[in-house]
Amino acid sequence: MSAPAIDWDEVTREATDLLSRYIAIDTTNPPGNEEHAARFLAELLRKEGIDDITFYDASDARSQGRLNLRARLPGDGSARPLVLLNHTDVVPVEREGWQEEPFAGLVKDGVIWGRGALDMKGMGIMELMALLLMHRHRIPRRRDIVFLAVADEEAGSEYGVEFLARHHPEALEAEYVLNEGGAGTTEVMGVKRPAFNCSVSEKGPCWLTLVTEGYPGHGSMPHDHNALDRLVRALHRILEWQRPRTVVPELRAYFDRAHRAGYLTVEPSEEVISKLGDENPLIRALTSNTVSLTTARAGVKHNVIPARAEATIDCRLLPGTDVDVFIQELERVIDDPEVRIERGLISSTPASPIDTELMRVIDGVVREHVEEAVVLPFVSPGFTDSRVFRQQGVTAYGFIPVILEPREIATFHGHNERLSIDNLRLGCQILFEVVRRIAG
Repeated sequence: MSAPAIDWDEVTREATDLLSRYIAIDTTNPPGNEEHAARFLAELLRKEGIDDITFYDASDARSQGRLNLRARLPGDGSARPLVLLNHTDVVPVEREGWQEEPFAGLVKDGVIWGRGALDMKGMGIMELMALLLMHRHRIPRRRDIVFLAVADEEAGSEYGVEFLARHHPEALEAEYVLNEGGAGTTEVMGVKRPAFNCSVSEKGPCWLTLVTEGYPGHGSMPHDHNALDRLVRALHRILEWQRPRTVVPELRAYFDRAHRAGYLTVEPSEEVISKLGDENPLIRALTSNTVSLTTARAGVKHNVIPARAEATIDCRLLPGTDVDVFIQELERVIDDPEVRIERGLISSTPASPIDTELMRVIDGVVREHVEEAVVLPFVSPGFTDSRVFRQQGVTAYGFIPVILEPREIATFHGHNERLSIDNLRLGCQILFEVVRRIAG
């Protein structure tokens, strides 16, 4: 079936308005309170006559308002479902670092400002528009299209997709999933030519807390059992830890395709990739297990030596890394049995296959919409909800169909997060066409 005639100017105006209103719903996690976002999306769907909507409330005594939404546009059942996955929560902001109010949904000079514009309410609206356009234009479907808006992704998904996997696994039934995890960029490895990173795998989270205990005392009388002293020494050793570089098979495919497409002019040997890692923070993160110090807590008063100190470290492990071996190596580096390591969120994921109908569709649609661009299979340095689907054998790709400059990419989880209206339009066009071809 040929593509329907669509007024993309009108679609862009509608999507801009919806994203502005969506950003204005503050779903900062913690506490999340994603119920308001889920009901906002459900109201939009019902106005269009899409009534196959299910809410999954993951709230418990510790946390309220943790609502997940699943909406289904039925197909004829000849192919398994396509899930359009997005999360409704966002990370906190440091308001003093923002040029504009982060939860106003301001539209100014062709840009939509606010927390979640990129991560990932913008993608959520692109997915919503794809679903609505399939419905409005009565496009025949061989598979169900499922719009799945989940809570708590930014804090580990306990109240979101992990909850669904435990209590409602039928809600996750799919052949393919489209989610965040990769996006278009204006340049690759110094070559100023657009490319779209499509995530087929991701590094696994290994969230650890280091805890030390000692004796309290007066600040004027230093002693050798200061818990904070011990913790600082441990953190210093971690910062000095030189971890080896490794090119996992999933990343090898990325470099090989980048080489064939002309982004990398020399054969991607281990030596070449290692040198690229010296110069490029992203490649450095993708070729080693990383450790970031994220929080530290100790002390009750300026002149009191603390009896306890703790710090959290955010470790991201390459696919195939043995977590137990990694933690044993961390203990060796710290070299202090009085530093206790407590495990938090730990997860790993297999890779999705690259040679699929969906990947071929994505590649074809991108080439039609963006001159000279190619799609590169990618390993995401951050983890997403795709891991839960991949663990169940579902092919899940991270693909936000926008083209971002480095300064825009830096706003993910940072200050002044924003999405241009031009990118929102491009994203709606590409995603709709991908959905139409893979589901129609």
